[in-house]
Amino acid sequence: MLQALVITLREGFEAFLIVAISLSYLRRSGRAALTSAVHWGIGVAAVVSALGGYILFNSLNQEWLDGPLALVAAVSVTWMVVHMWRTGRRMKGDIEGRLKASAVRPGAAAYTGVFLFTLLMISREGMETALLLMQLHETTYLVLGAALGSVAAAGVAWLWSRFGHRVNLALFFQATAIFLFVFVVQLVIKGAHEMSEQQYLPYSEIIHSSTESWGPDSTFGHVLTYLLVILPVAWIAFKSAVSKSPIFPPPSPSAPVARGSAAR
Repeated sequence: MLQALVITLREGFEAFLIVAISLSYLRRSGRAALTSAVHWGIGVAAVVSALGGYILFNSLNQEWLDGPLALVAAVSVTWMVVHMWRTGRRMKGDIEGRLKASAVRPGAAAYTGVFLFTLLMISREGMETALLLMQLHETTYLVLGAALGSVAAAGVAWLWSRFGHRVNLALFFQATAIFLFVFVVQLVIKGAHEMSEQQYLPYSEIIHSSTESWGPDSTFGHVLTYLLVILPVAWIAFKSAVSKSPIFPPPSPSAPVARGSAAR
């Protein structure tokens, strides 16, 4: 359940953040007429993600796909974390730059460009979420964890849009990245074990027998489960102890002005 909660929290927050930045930019730049393209993009992306998730979950009936999909998920998580770690600081500028390039096109081209940008960005987050949740299909209370993560993601996104200056996004992405890197270790072990069982790998028998004792119910598996919580919490505690700036900075004197300008 915890894995599902954190995955949907992070992926959902990125999706909500993209929407919030897009709508805010279009309104601030005097292109409010294009906000409906964002709404349509979100709707179609939800359908595409649901369809992709349905196809992926049906693939669970194909045992030969279990190992490869686990490794694909591990690569996807690693790429996502590294990408956000490198570009998270300029995420807002990148999104606004791409929207600007689409919105300045003449006539229907602007509407189409904003729609396609939203569709691609949100669909990517939705498909990543489906791919990762698929690896947790045997987890107890999976649906509950995913639902709680989605609600929490919406709450964090609302806090960011309302009190952006008081939400430490860097720390949020760092803590969830540490969690996901431990999850990657679990995925790699699972993928290697399943692929060796299907004789896809050289020395498959040795790999299969070795990873048999690393499963979720083993001592090593329990240690990884504990680390999913211990490492992110320890990182937050460490940052709060050594950071020169407070983890939750107080509102600045200009905060009311900033909120007023954001509302416009």
